[in-house]
Amino acid sequence: MLRASTLISALAIAVLAAPAMAQSAKVYAYESHANYCPAGLQPVTISGVICCGQPNQTQTYQQVMRHPVAKVKHRSYSATSHLNCPVGAKGCY
Repeated sequence: MLRASTLISALAIAVLAAPAMAQSAKVYAYESHANYCPAGLQPVTISGVICCGQPNQTQTYQQVMRHPVAKVKHRSYSATSHLNCPVGAKGCY
């Protein structure tokens, strides 16, 4: 019985890991002016390493590594717009 449970758990792990193993590495085109690769190949990156090959992604490596910049919205407040002071009270302008 011990062997059957070990076999079942190993089979369950293999079934759960199958989609992760089926994914191929992301190969991005690398923008460069010089191409020292053999004919039919171009500079690509695989996990940050530049080599020769065929990209399987539509974006280039440089486009993927660009970080979007969030614009900061500045609000302007005046001190008198939120103060509710009676005329002549200390601390009010």
